[in-house]
Amino acid sequence: MKHQDFCEEFAFLLVKYKATHKAKQYGGVPLSSICCTLRGLLNMRTEGVNLTSEEHLFLKEWGWTMDLSPSNPLYQIINKFDSGEKLSVKERIVLEQEQQQVKIIGEREHQREEREHQREEREHQREEREHQRKQQEQIKQERHLSELARKYRVSSSDLTINSLYDLICKIDSGNPLSDSEMEWMKSRRFYEPIKIYRQIQHFALLKAKYQATEYPDCSLDSPLYQILKQLDAGEIFSDVEANWLVNNQLIDTLEIFGQQKAGREAEFAQLKDKYKASEYAETSVSSPLYKILKNLDADIQLSESELNWLEENQLSETLSIVLEIEQKRHFSELKVKYKATTYEDSSLSSHLYKVLKKIDLENQLGEHDVNFLKKRKLTETITLALDKFAASLKSKIKSGEPLSEADFDWIKQHGRDDVITFAIENYVASLKSKIQSGEPLSEADFDWIKQNKREDIITFAEKNRFAALKSKYEVSDYKDQTPSNPLYAILQKLDKGERLEPTDVAWLEENKLEASQPSNSYYGWQEEHRYQGQRLFSGKIFTAYHKIEALFYEQEYKNTGNKWKLPNASSHWRKAGQPRSALKLTENLEFDKIKENKLKSALLTTRGGAFRDIDKLDDAQKCAIKAIEYQPQSHHPYTLMGAICFERGQFLEGERWFNEAIKRGASPRDQDAEMKRVVKNAKDEKRREVVEYLLKKDPQRYAWAKAYRKRQDGEDAQRKNS
Repeated sequence: MKHQDFCEEFAFLLVKYKATHKAKQYGGVPLSSICCTLRGLLNMRTEGVNLTSEEHLFLKEWGWTMDLSPSNPLYQIINKFDSGEKLSVKERIVLEQEQQQVKIIGEREHQREEREHQREEREHQREEREHQRKQQEQIKQERHLSELARKYRVSSSDLTINSLYDLICKIDSGNPLSDSEMEWMKSRRFYEPIKIYRQIQHFALLKAKYQATEYPDCSLDSPLYQILKQLDAGEIFSDVEANWLVNNQLIDTLEIFGQQKAGREAEFAQLKDKYKASEYAETSVSSPLYKILKNLDADIQLSESELNWLEENQLSETLSIVLEIEQKRHFSELKVKYKATTYEDSSLSSHLYKVLKKIDLENQLGEHDVNFLKKRKLTETITLALDKFAASLKSKIKSGEPLSEADFDWIKQHGRDDVITFAIENYVASLKSKIQSGEPLSEADFDWIKQNKREDIITFAEKNRFAALKSKYEVSDYKDQTPSNPLYAILQKLDKGERLEPTDVAWLEENKLEASQPSNSYYGWQEEHRYQGQRLFSGKIFTAYHKIEALFYEQEYKNTGNKWKLPNASSHWRKAGQPRSALKLTENLEFDKIKENKLKSALLTTRGGAFRDIDKLDDAQKCAIKAIEYQPQSHHPYTLMGAICFERGQFLEGERWFNEAIKRGASPRDQDAEMKRVVKNAKDEKRREVVEYLLKKDPQRYAWAKAYRKRQDGEDAQRKNS
């Protein structure tokens, strides 16, 4: 057998029959793997390969230092046993000895492993205890921080500042802070801990003062702190508080309280005697009278409830003393207030006291009173008295209360022109307020204005009226505010329903209102500001003018019966935006009785125009055709027909009628004016249709229609977006 094969077989048999010393050390590892490793290492050693220290250690651990030659008796015994042969007694003894040795080694190894396991278990328990200790320390620290934060009214995050935590701990342990430490806390606005620290110090001082230092609790919530504060303030204890001191063995503190109580009771008796209240039987300092008399003795003014208490308990003599003290105090205050402190007499019977009370009540001083002050050289008092009474007169004037004759005599006597000036200014202000509110001035108001030559009020009234009229007729942006401006007179006429002169109309036509007007921003386009001149003869002024003219011609017709007034009135009603008034005016006319065809044509044309204004185009056409029959050479009904056709979208037909009108003397401007009315009154698609037709026909002549197209585009875009 080759040596290598022998080694492998011997090693296998050793493993198989558990003749290895360290078999159990590698529990869980297959024996075949261990055997393979051993064979490999033995082969390497047999072949003279140098093994590493770790490999030598591995062989040593498994007890492979024995002789592995075929002459080894153990090999022969194991080989014999493995082949099924019976062993001799001697061989059995050798094998048992070897097995016994293996058993002893195994037991020792097991004991060593058990000790190692116990050591590891103890180490694990130690680590677990250390972990629990750290957790408890952390919980304790967090609880401590939370308690400090709550006690000293700071946030837990603030306490993470090491300096603050150290200072709070210092305070909590009862140690004083240094000036620099206090400054540090103030600079960082930790005011609450400072406040509590001072309260703790205060508690400590009170404990020392009232011999309660043996009491261990230093908490500000302690009943002792409240008791000591009461004691220090001289307040009375209840039986509950006294019993608390006894139960906590603070006898010295209770004795101090008893001494104070006895002193206060003695003081109470003295005060009762001093202020004539001895008949009040109660001696306890808890009585309301004790506090009242102490306030009285300290020159503190008594409250109404305290005075009522004295009255309810029938302490009339005490009340008399209180009243006298109050009067003396009042007299002293009045002396200071009205600069009369140089007058030494402070008796309540002094005439100065009566004079000063008059001044304070804003009463007028008599000549005797003034002379009294003059003799005592109290000139400042006199000045203050005059000013005080003058102020009362001004107050009367401001409230609307009339001054008496005595008041006017006083004003003249003392030359108080300031009161007169104030009265005038107040009356002027009231007149202006009347004017602004639209309240009419009385005849007395106008008489006063004339008498006092207050043209400024007239001017103010005129300006205010001018501004109101401009607002009413929507021309507030007209800059000139002077009542002499022609616009003021024109607006007054319109407001009264008076007709304007031709010169007035011409002035309105010539003058314009300049105002910044955004271009079509209502439709959502980008706003383009520009200054656009707007004639004054437009808007509400235009409407009011034509309404007045319409009414005038109506009245002229009623007065004269002249039917030629009717077309004029109808035309003005239409321009005033009231076409239905024009129709009412021209209805029920008996055309058979009208002889002049020209008048018939004029009436029918204006009536047709009114029908057109209210979108009754069929009725308007009937009137226009009839008017043409009565007066074929008049261009007015032809122009009306052209406008009607355009409103219907019959553009070529409308052009034909307009051409007929021009042949009969109509101006192209008349046609342009009608086109503008058509476009202005048209809606949506109909307007677009007219605008596109006009711009296609003559874009230069009808350039004004572009604005309507742009507006229409904006409306369409807005509807689409919404």
